[in-house]
Amino acid sequence: MIDELLKYQEADGRLRAVEREISSTEEHKKYMTALKFLKKAPEKLEALDVKATELRRAFERLEAKYAEIADTIRDYENLDEMIGEQGGELSFYKKSASQIADSLRVLKTEINRLSSQIEEASAEYQAAKKQTIAMQKQYKEYKEKDAAVKQAHAEEIGKIEKELAQLAKAVPAATLEKYKAKRKEKLFPVVCEVANNRCPQCGMELSLAEMSKLDSGTLIECDSCHRTLFKRK
Repeated sequence: MIDELLKYQEADGRLRAVEREISSTEEHKKYMTALKFLKKAPEKLEALDVKATELRRAFERLEAKYAEIADTIRDYENLDEMIGEQGGELSFYKKSASQIADSLRVLKTEINRLSSQIEEASAEYQAAKKQTIAMQKQYKEYKEKDAAVKQAHAEEIGKIEKELAQLAKAVPAATLEKYKAKRKEKLFPVVCEVANNRCPQCGMELSLAEMSKLDSGTLIECDSCHRTLFKRK
């Protein structure tokens, strides 16, 4: 069974080489870059829009508060008249006016800060929107180019896939299923022969119990890199 599995892996390795050749092309890289960007773009644009909306609302609240306090401080413009009409100490009114003026200064600083943040958020949104439009164009262009690259290798891939389908018939279904699962995890080679009681890929030393299983013809999994290990009798 191990020889059949190794034959399958050898053919699979040739398929992998073709796949890697395709994925290394400029056409595929630019297509994937655009695809990944566009998948996240709506969420990013929405988040930026929400951020800008929240900043504008905060800005409007502060402006309203500022106007309210500014109206209040106008009552203190003629302190002499206020004291004459209402009575009271001049120092008390001056202190109140000073506190209100301080509040206005703090609010003004906060308003200016928010104004800058709104401008930054707007610029960030426009930049993201511009980049999204550019990536949409890149996606359309390189999707076609990537498809052309794949089409150029289609015949070769088809032949290897037919060969794999034929070789798969000689491999137990459960074993093949495990192999394919590991292949999806980007492991290659998946199946390796033990060398000097160690995994030849990661160098993990095997225990006596593991070596005993291998000696009996059982396949085991490396605890470190999770490849399938075997030992010829």
